[in-house]
Amino acid sequence: MHCELVVPSLFASPAKLRLPALELLLARGRASHAGAESLEQWLAQAFDVDAPLPAGVLTALGDGAEPGERRWARADPVHLRLMRDHLILVPSAAFSISRAEADSFCEVLNRHFSGTLTLHPLRPERWCATLDEEWDITAPAPLDMAGRDVNTGLSRGTNAGRLQAIANEAQMLLHAHPLNEAREARGEPTVNSVWLWGSGSAPRVPAEQWHTVFADEPIALGLARLAGARQRALPATADALLERAPEDGRHLVVLDSLRAPSALSHSAEYHERLQALERQWFAPLLAALRAGRIGMVSVHIPETGASFETIRGDLRRFWRRPKAIGRYA
Repeated sequence: MHCELVVPSLFASPAKLRLPALELLLARGRASHAGAESLEQWLAQAFDVDAPLPAGVLTALGDGAEPGERRWARADPVHLRLMRDHLILVPSAAFSISRAEADSFCEVLNRHFSGTLTLHPLRPERWCATLDEEWDITAPAPLDMAGRDVNTGLSRGTNAGRLQAIANEAQMLLHAHPLNEAREARGEPTVNSVWLWGSGSAPRVPAEQWHTVFADEPIALGLARLAGARQRALPATADALLERAPEDGRHLVVLDSLRAPSALSHSAEYHERLQALERQWFAPLLAALRAGRIGMVSVHIPETGASFETIRGDLRRFWRRPKAIGRYA
């Protein structure tokens, strides 16, 4: 079995923590480097699909919907915060939205934008839209825009003016929504805009690169579905995965729990999740590699372009001493 881990933001926050299992896998493995990428760009390359990925239709597929031939986009709820002379984006990962709130917000927006787009709150914090026009939407993912001036991420295509008008209209509708008044009264961030990104129809994906894709990230699951690979929710631990996965084959595991706390600069949460990955994933996989239960462990870090491949024989290279994770960062 070849177990491939993609771990965005693994080197994002240099810590003084010692992570013995991860450090050993990185030190003894064979390293390679490519260009720095976002998780979406890494997935596009890994599945041999042109970037930028049509995140909307892939999210719909990953969440079990049947998107058909229509064009989709992600239309994620966000909070825009005024900072003197500009607005910064706060993604939905930074606050909670209830199912009732998501349904109500989308109902109001769909009435207004009928004939232009239709919003689908597949999850309370993750929305998609079907598009009645062919739009060129080039904006990055909200997590990549966290804390940044929204003007730096706006689409610059031929229909940029129309997209900005839609965003402005959505902001006015949401600003006046009673549920946002209630959120503001409770001291919670209002859902005062929708961030459109990742437009397009379903891409052609080559035959399966992996036997199984384990992920909570719907874009990865959508790609796996199009590639004919098995799609599985991310287990809580590597031991649980090893119980479910076939003994042979190549399996992709998307461990993206560090991405949000890194983007939001939540250092304490980032370090807690990093320690959890060590206990629940890196240490059990190292033990399974030593025991010959798996043949190879790969670790990919998209933002640095670094990859590490380790087989059982590599563990004997005692002269390659582990280094603190901060040294790799």
